[in-house]
Amino acid sequence: MNENELLIRRFYDAFAKGDAETMAQCYHAEAHFSDPAFGTLEADEARDMWRMLLANAKGRLIITYNHVEATDAEGSARWTARYHFSRTGRDVTNHIKASFVFKDGKIFRHDDYFSFWRWSQQAFGAMGWIIGWSGWFQRKVRKQALGSLLRFRMAA
Repeated sequence: MNENELLIRRFYDAFAKGDAETMAQCYHAEAHFSDPAFGTLEADEARDMWRMLLANAKGRLIITYNHVEATDAEGSARWTARYHFSRTGRDVTNHIKASFVFKDGKIFRHDDYFSFWRWSQQAFGAMGWIIGWSGWFQRKVRKQALGSLLRFRMAA
C-alpha cells in the first residue's frame, strides 16, 4: 500500500470516527473540493464543510468505504454515507465515487460524484423524485447548503 492509499484511508477512517480535524489535516493548503450538493469549495471552505456535516450529524452518521486505489499523482475510492437528513426527517443512504489528486503528500483535489436525483428522492421524498433532476432544484439545494456553510463559518 502506497502513501496516497494510506492518506485516503486515514481520511475516511477519520470521517467514520467523526474526526473532522484529522480529515482537515489530510487536505493541502490550496486544496479544492467539489460535489453535486455544495459545488466547488476552496481549502478552508472544504475543511469547514466536513466540520459542519459532522457537527450536524451528532454521531448519527455511518461512513463505510472501499475500492481505495492510488498512484503517486491520483487516487479514487467509493464510500457510502448513511444518515438522517434533518431538514426533512428522512433517512438517506448515499453511494459516492471519489477521485483525488495529490500534491506534497496531501489531497490537492477531491471530487465526489453521486446521483443528485437519487439522493434527492431519499432526502425529499416525492418532491425529490418529481423535480430532483432539474437544474432549478439542484441550484436551490446548493444555495441552501452554501448558506448553511456560511452560517456555520460565521459562528465558528
